[in-house]
Amino acid sequence: MQAVGVVAEYNPFHNGHRYHLQQARAVTGADVVIAVMSGNFVQRGEAAIFNKWQRASEALHNGADLVVELPFHWAVQPAHLFAQGALSLLSAMQVPTLVFGAEHEQTDFAALAHATVNDSQAFKTFNETYATLFNAQLESQTGFRLDQPNDILGYGYAVANAKLSSPLKLMPVARVGSEYHDDQMNPRGYSSATAIRQTVLGHQRGVNVAANVPAETFADIRHLTPLKGWSPKMWALLRHTLLMMPTASLHQIYQMSEGLDYRLKEAAETQSHWDDFLVAIKTKRYTYSRLQRVCLYALVHALDNEMTPGQTDYLRLLGFTSAGQQYLNAHKKTFGLPVVTRFDQNLKKTTLNLDYRAGMLYEMLTGQSQDFRHDPIRIRTK
Repeated sequence: MQAVGVVAEYNPFHNGHRYHLQQARAVTGADVVIAVMSGNFVQRGEAAIFNKWQRASEALHNGADLVVELPFHWAVQPAHLFAQGALSLLSAMQVPTLVFGAEHEQTDFAALAHATVNDSQAFKTFNETYATLFNAQLESQTGFRLDQPNDILGYGYAVANAKLSSPLKLMPVARVGSEYHDDQMNPRGYSSATAIRQTVLGHQRGVNVAANVPAETFADIRHLTPLKGWSPKMWALLRHTLLMMPTASLHQIYQMSEGLDYRLKEAAETQSHWDDFLVAIKTKRYTYSRLQRVCLYALVHALDNEMTPGQTDYLRLLGFTSAGQQYLNAHKKTFGLPVVTRFDQNLKKTTLNLDYRAGMLYEMLTGQSQDFRHDPIRIRTK
């Protein structure tokens, strides 16, 4: 059976995602589509609107055959590390091709990745973000500027792919519908995840969300309680953590650079609302996404040795269709990593412990059990 890979957050799963899965199958002729999906927390350092099991189910009903969780230590990272983690999992599953959406699908991302930005002096200026400095250098060397989210990920995939012993074939396809960050609903039925989240969380009346998402996602929107990226409860937990944790312990948190720990503690003492807190800690050196990630790291007590990119040693299976099960049965013995289908107390002692803590945080926020009471989702298909 031929497989093709996709990488996504599905926050939430919408019509554009379904189109992407259809295109991945169509352009490769694959029998099986394997999706590597973020878990309960996403790349920008926010909680997903629905838990990983609901989002995996939405994907499996709409074109995916296998859904594997991208571990927390890869999922809640800058784009290049997010991409590296996803590629490492697809490579371990012997997936030959990655199909990804891009704003400029004609770009040769592999060639662009070879135009290495290596002027280290350019990155010693701390009054701008790394992304700003990186883009300035890349544009000066190649004439191309990476300022669109999916193009940035495409570049990250190409860089990570070049480091693999058996690189995948990279196939960019055009995104359809609204821009990634567009917060306005698209009347043609291809609204961005951002617009859909804002509409759902804002309980906006008279907006046709149903036209923009598959039936399974709309059912979840109607019957489940969507979670805000940083809900009041999540902010309260963070504030308590920052106020109670000694500065020396806070300094051990991943990416907690010198001075940022004091800044976070001071703002936690003076600010009572999340939005005000985020503004209070913002500087030119850090993007809002970086700050949100650091705050999330503090909440799950993520340390350097847990988050530092390295070899992932497991494949956490969230669900599969009948075709996906056939692929697993035929290939899992030759996968480069063991497949984890059930979480137990022994696994808490392994590198899965960080995923366990992230799951417990999401469970505290929603009251929905995440790991110990879940087997992979099975969708029977013809």
